[in-house]
Amino acid sequence: MKTIHLIHNPGAGDEAHSKSTLVRLIEGAGYVCRYCSTDDDNWQNIDPQTDIIVIAGGDGTVKEVVTALLEKERAVKRTPIAILPCGTANNIATSLNIKGELIDIIRSWSHPQTTAIDVGEIFDIDEKPDFFIESFGYGLFPYLMKEMKKKGKDDIEDKDEKMKAALQLMHDISQKYQPHYCELIIDGEDHSGEFLMAEIMNTRFIGPNLFLSPHGHPGDGTFEVVLIPGEDQSKFAAYINSKINNAEMVYSFITIKAEDVRIKWNGKHVHVDDQQITLNENTPVHVRVQKNALVFLT
Repeated sequence: MKTIHLIHNPGAGDEAHSKSTLVRLIEGAGYVCRYCSTDDDNWQNIDPQTDIIVIAGGDGTVKEVVTALLEKERAVKRTPIAILPCGTANNIATSLNIKGELIDIIRSWSHPQTTAIDVGEIFDIDEKPDFFIESFGYGLFPYLMKEMKKKGKDDIEDKDEKMKAALQLMHDISQKYQPHYCELIIDGEDHSGEFLMAEIMNTRFIGPNLFLSPHGHPGDGTFEVVLIPGEDQSKFAAYINSKINNAEMVYSFITIKAEDVRIKWNGKHVHVDDQQITLNENTPVHVRVQKNALVFLT
C-alpha cells in the first residue's frame, strides 16, 4: 500500500476536516496514513520513501508546507503533493481544479494526474518569504488586506461571511483608491504607468476568489502580470459587484505573460501571497519564475 504523509492544519475547516475524519477517509481508500499537525514541530520530518504528501488546509497552509519543501533534498522535493482544500478561499486548489467532496478527491489519487508547479522567486528585498505561489503585488489587494485586519474582519470565523465581507470592503475601497505610478519592466519591455493594482500572478485566483487570470496556470512556466489602470476603476468595481451578487462576470483586464519582472511601486501597499510586507516606496524588486519547482496531483 502507498504511504501518505498527511500535514493537517487543525484550525482550518470544520468537523468534516477533523483529524479523525481525514485519517478515516484516507485509510479507507487503502493508504497507510502518517498524520502530523502543523501545530507540532516535527511535521517537516518527511520520510523520503513517502509516496504522497497531502496538505489539508487553506492557501496559507499550502504556502507554509511548500516553503519547507523547497528547502528539502530532491527526493522529498519531487514527492507528489496533494491538496485537501479546507480553507476560506482555496485559490491554489481552485487554480489546479481541485474541488469537490474530500472523499472524491482522495479516490482520484488512485489514478493520479500530476502537474509541475512553478513558483515566483523574489530578489532584492530583505523581507521573508522570498518566493510566492499565488501572487506578488501592489495596490488594491494589499490595501484590502490591511483594511480587513484594521476593521477586525479577519476574525470572522464563518468562511462564507468572511468572503462576503472581503468583497464588500474591496468594492468600497476600489472606488476611492488612487492610482500609483509603477515603473515596470516585463521581459525587457517597458510597461510603466499609473495603476490601481499591479499583480504578478502565478495562480488564476487571488484573495476572495478574484478571478483575474483566467488564462493562466500555476504550471505553465510564466506569470500573468495583471494591471488595472485608473480608467478601469469603475470596470473593476462592477466586477466586484457582480461577485457580491453571485453573478460573476469574467472581465478582461490588462494581462501580460512574463518570466522576468522588474518593478518599482510609488507606494507602500505590498503583499506576498497572503502576507503583507513592508517596503519603502520605489524599492526596486526583481521577480523571476522558477519553473517546475514542485509536483502536484490534480
